[in-house]
Amino acid sequence: SLEVSHPINEYRQKETKMEPEASSFPPTFSVSEIKNKQRRHLMFMKLKQEKRKQKMQLKKKKKKEREALGDKAPPKEVPKTIENQRVYDETTVDPEDEEVAFDEGTDEFSAYFNGLTNPQVLITTSDRPRGRTMRFCRQLATVIPNAHVYYRKGLALKRIIPQCVARNFTYLMVVNEDRQVPNGLVLCHLPDGPTAHFKVSNVRLRKEIKRRGKDPTEHSPEVILNNFSTRLGHSIGRLFAALFPQDPQFVGRQVATFHNQRDFIFFRFHRYIFKNEKKVGIQELGPRFTLKLRSLQKGTFDSKFGEYEWVLKRHEMDACRRKFQL
Repeated sequence: SLEVSHPINEYRQKETKMEPEASSFPPTFSVSEIKNKQRRHLMFMKLKQEKRKQKMQLKKKKKKEREALGDKAPPKEVPKTIENQRVYDETTVDPEDEEVAFDEGTDEFSAYFNGLTNPQVLITTSDRPRGRTMRFCRQLATVIPNAHVYYRKGLALKRIIPQCVARNFTYLMVVNEDRQVPNGLVLCHLPDGPTAHFKVSNVRLRKEIKRRGKDPTEHSPEVILNNFSTRLGHSIGRLFAALFPQDPQFVGRQVATFHNQRDFIFFRFHRYIFKNEKKVGIQELGPRFTLKLRSLQKGTFDSKFGEYEWVLKRHEMDACRRKFQL
């Protein structure tokens, strides 16, 4: 019987012979040169595992060296991040600056910080809001003391603002939506402004948060403002601070946090408990969302003739990743 060699069998035999040689690439070889998609993915995963092993071995070696040297070990290297490589901003606020102190004493929020006014917040929505937006507004009202939710009923904001001022409201908060999802927030300080417009993203209601605590109580929460370092950020921080009463009720153990990182403002609402002298446990109560400042306008809301202090210009301001506005 004669054996007929098929070209496919010859190709497979050649491929099996070449496999052990192909696994060891020359230093200048790139995985992207492999035409076969599955083989390219396998080789990429192998290279990734090798790099991870080398990194772990180097880390263990450095740890042993530090333990052997003891107190003589050199200090640990500080990792480079976008935050610690931030480009210096000329408008960075110095807490001891006399000019900043004078501006704080004469700005629109001075009456609140001097204890002359108590915050009263009116929360409304865009026209014809859907269920998710209304649930978000109701949950905001449980976070902010003295907040009341009203339906818009098609009224223009220029007609709503005089009614709010007549009823002693200090804030007007408008939650806008797109495709049944909250996507914008207008925060107007009354009666003299300013007005800030934010983009809203990553909204998570209470039912969507895993391992959340019980619903918040009516106690006034503590307020934490992080990383609002420039003059613009200082104004936005004071805008958020004036939403809450100045006398937090520590019995409720509730904290509202506005954390600014890379010009994104992350809002979280927690309840804490002291387990012992060193350990503290926290529970997230919700809701959570992220804000991005779009504009800051002098005075109350006026879309036609309003004077803007600051407007986001994406292509100009976001050109450098290490330069932040807040």
